Formats: sequence, structure tokens, C-alpha cells
Amino acid sequence: MNKPPRKRNKATSAASTDSTSAANSANKDISQQEDPATATITVTAVEVTELTQEEQSDRLHLERKVERAFFEAGKALTELRDRRLYRSTHKTFDEYCLDRFGYNRSRSYQLVDAAVVVDNLQKCPQFVDILPTAEGQVRPMTKLQPQEQQEVWLRAVELAGGKIPTGRIVKDVVQRIMERTQVPNTYQLGEVCQILTKDNPELRGKGGCWAIVSAVNEFSCTVRMWDGEYTIGLQHLKSYDYLPAECERMQVICDRINQVYSSGLEESVQKFLESLGKLNRAYLTGLEEKVLTVLESEITHKEAWG
Repeated sequence: MNKPPRKRNKATSAASTDSTSAANSANKDISQQEDPATATITVTAVEVTELTQEEQSDRLHLERKVERAFFEAGKALTELRDRRLYRSTHKTFDEYCLDRFGYNRSRSYQLVDAAVVVDNLQKCPQFVDILPTAEGQVRPMTKLQPQEQQEVWLRAVELAGGKIPTGRIVKDVVQRIMERTQVPNTYQLGEVCQILTKDNPELRGKGGCWAIVSAVNEFSCTVRMWDGEYTIGLQHLKSYDYLPAECERMQVICDRINQVYSSGLEESVQKFLESLGKLNRAYLTGLEEKVLTVLESEITHKEAWG
């Protein structure tokens, strides 16, 4: 009758023996582990084969393609724009770039303008092997004259120790040139000026337009035009020398044109407003006044009916 308890005691004793044996084995393993401070690490050597002459040539060729990617993009965008190859699917180049590449207007023209600068730099033999590799290195130079662009890049390369300079280095050199050639800002608020492009790609389509000074900055003026507000360097402005009464009249005309333009009417209407933005007189003709009044009435009617 007492056999079952004795069997359970035996099983418990066996389990205790197994546990003790496992613990002793673990202690033995730990005692045999090597000190990490004196451990020897075996590293398998991997032989690195040298590039063949053909592989080295391919590498340089591919690296150059990566470095010139922004330049090639700018050249391609320029041709797409100038030949209007987008016309079968899109009304404007800006819409095409946004839909096809995800580029807004600013980004598209950054690449286009950068390509113009690189083309100019390539005309100098000393820049053959040291040309920009990123659009950001070129951006500060787009507002300069071609000769100034070459001067800036040469100086920037020198400051970079004969290597490709960063965008920050280029920007610093450009700033020094602008300070060297700066002229006093004598423009006044409300003054009416004419826009001078002078090969500035950012002012494309604005040449000859009138603008009203809304802010006077150190090296530039913020101006209002028929389609919005822009900050423009002093070298791109020329005063009309209008009388105070004429300037006030132009401000009223500007407000009226802006209101109609921002309403989003048809493209033909915008073309009319653009023509008013290029007037070289401080008044509207009778017909221009009538057309503008009709457009203002159309906006009022549109807003009234929601």
C-alpha cells in the first residue's frame, strides 16, 4: 500500500539530480569561456580586385552622367518648352511639368536656368574638369551676367581648394560681387518703374512691364505688377519719373487689374490684362476703361451668383 509514495519520491530525487547536473554543466561551460579582453577574432580576408582599364573608364563615364543629371534635365526641359512639345496634352508648360515630372514652376525654371549657366561655364577651358554637379551650386549665379558667372565659379573653385565648391561657397562669392557693384536704393514707395530683364531668366515675359514699388529693400525693391508681387534687383528697375498724381492713378489701375486677374477668368481675359500691364502711360484709353469695367462687372455678377 505504501509503494506509490515511494515511486513519487524516487522521481523527485531523479529530477533533483538532473537539475544539479545541468547547473554543474552550465558552471563548467562558464568557467571554460575565454576572457573577452583576450579573445581572438578570426577575420576572413577578402581579396579586392583592381578595376580593369575598361571598368575604370565605365565608372568615370557613369559618375559623370550622375553629376550632369540636373544639367541634362535642364537642357531637356528647355527644348520641351521652346518647341512646345507638351501642346498635345497640356495647355501650358507649367501644367505639363507639374503633371509629368512633379515639378512646380519654380523647380522647372531652376533647372532650365542652371543649364544656361553650365553652358556658359563650359565655354571656359579651365572649367572642363571642374563643373557644377548639383543645381544648388549654380542657383546663386543665375542672376549674374555671363562674365560674372565665370568669375564667381573660378573664385569659388579656388576657395574650395581646387575642388567642386559647395552652394554655400558660391553664394558667398556672389554676395561679395553684388556688394562690390551695389548702387544706392533711391526708390520710394508708390513709385512706378519699368522692368528691365537684362538676361535675367526669372523675369522672362516681364520685360517692359510697369510695376509699383511696395517695399524698398537694401539691394532690391518689392513691386506689384498686373499678376502679383515680385522682389526685383535694382539693376532690373527703371523709374518712369511720374508725377505723384500719376503714380496714384497707376496704383488704382493696378488694384483693379489684380482683382480681375485673381478671379480666374478665361485665358483671353488674362492676355488682355497682360497687355495693360505693359502700358507706358499713366492712364487707360476710353476703350480699355470700358473693357476693364465690363470685366469687373462680370466678376461682381459671378460672385453674386456664387
